[in-house]
Amino acid sequence: MSRRIVTRRLEGLQGGAQVDTYFDKVIKYIPADVVAAWTVVISLIASAGDEVPKATVLWVAYAFGIVMTGFWTLERTKEKGKPPAKTQIAVATIAFAIWVAALGGPFEFWPGYQPLYGSLLLIGYTLAVGLITPPEN
Repeated sequence: MSRRIVTRRLEGLQGGAQVDTYFDKVIKYIPADVVAAWTVVISLIASAGDEVPKATVLWVAYAFGIVMTGFWTLERTKEKGKPPAKTQIAVATIAFAIWVAALGGPFEFWPGYQPLYGSLLLIGYTLAVGLITPPEN
């Protein structure tokens, strides 16, 4: 199954797929595989000894995750004869950043950081992205 969002009936008829619903779009916009990798990364870093500069390692891993999310989504949404799914790539990359804010990671080292704010932002963003229909065909 392609991770690319299907926006038109003609696209949906190719291969028997249907046009994606709100819930389909929410699922396809969330980079669950990259978020899963992130949870492993933060667990590994948290279990490292005090000789590891955790804040620095988390910020580097976060930057890598942002870049990787864009490339990973590009790869997972490629379809022959269609332009890159730029909207989906942007929405997924922002979703990763918000997931990280909700899970903590490098933001825990910011003064005044509250996981509640990231979690509330995550809920709102996840509900809103299903309303976005990408213009790419």
